[in-house]
Amino acid sequence: MNATEDLEPTQEPADVTDSGRTTAGSPIRIGALVPLSPPGWVEAGQHLLAGLELAVRDVNDDGGIDGRPLELAIRDTAADPQTAVAAVDELAGLGVAAVAGEYHSVVARAAAARADALELPFLCSSAVLDALTDQPTEWVARLAPAQSHGWRIYADFLLAAGHRRIALAAQPSVYWASGTGILRDHLTARGGTVVELDMRTLTPKDVCDELVDHRATALLLLVGHPEPAVSIVESVRRDRRLAEITIGAPAGQPEFAEWASLPGNAGASIAFLRYLPERLSPLGARVEADLRRQLGRAPSFVAFEGYDTIAVLADMLRSHGTDRARIAESWPRVAVEGTRGRIRFSRAPGINVWQWAWPPTQVVDRDPTEPDRFRILHTG
Repeated sequence: MNATEDLEPTQEPADVTDSGRTTAGSPIRIGALVPLSPPGWVEAGQHLLAGLELAVRDVNDDGGIDGRPLELAIRDTAADPQTAVAAVDELAGLGVAAVAGEYHSVVARAAAARADALELPFLCSSAVLDALTDQPTEWVARLAPAQSHGWRIYADFLLAAGHRRIALAAQPSVYWASGTGILRDHLTARGGTVVELDMRTLTPKDVCDELVDHRATALLLLVGHPEPAVSIVESVRRDRRLAEITIGAPAGQPEFAEWASLPGNAGASIAFLRYLPERLSPLGARVEADLRRQLGRAPSFVAFEGYDTIAVLADMLRSHGTDRARIAESWPRVAVEGTRGRIRFSRAPGINVWQWAWPPTQVVDRDPTEPDRFRILHTG
């Protein structure tokens, strides 16, 4: 049986899963929003989708939802908010029980607003922007931590490491502006200074000169991937004046395998946020092994977020059926063992959606002597 579906709904009286168990009746569909083409971060989308698909297979191998197979209706957002809005409209019309996924925060914000307007449950897997919706909503929940939570942990890591003069290489966007505000407020209140470098006007070489002029000890990349992030890193690494500077990327760009292959180990020793526990549970370890086989490489935390998304929705569907209103009403009653801990949703202060407060959070980097290995630098 196919675990994913991109076509119009069809009636399937029965099917047999890979494990030999039978599921009967029409499929229950969940809409999946993922960035699978540029300018979206395609590797992140692939990992998110791998987690979603693996969890769907596991649900169906265990008999489905009361004997009915679970399927994904996958839509590529390409990191475009309007594409995501159109996809939510389409998925709602196809009769999905809920919508899940998305990696890019600005895209997830647009999808969440539309899902709220349509009264369609949306479980956001990976986007962290605090203001996922403008007003409190009963229809939207989120697994990823709010940006303010994770980025304050990152700021604490910088302070604990002795950094007091921090430069931010930033591009304009709602997401980067939000991150800049969080870091500035948290760092300056604790004796740090923050200088913002506007990447609309600066070249990577200009960034190096600015870092020297401001005597910065840490540079944070609040820019797009792969460019200009990679060019900035390579320029800073080549500049002998900056041999001692720390490079960071709180948004997690170095999480993905392509950073391990940058020339001269340029992608190593760049601290970033990762939403994994120090040690996985037995479920997490089994899922990690399955994801590694599926992806052909180590899974990122984004793949675990995808798996946990389906684990939550499947539990809700078993308990409350496919009625959208009943699903939305049940967010505060969720108690699911995910790959990274027990998942419950609550109303976190300042957050307008139902929030898992909080997933495990680490600051890690890639070991320069073994770029495929991550070093845990700080936990929060």
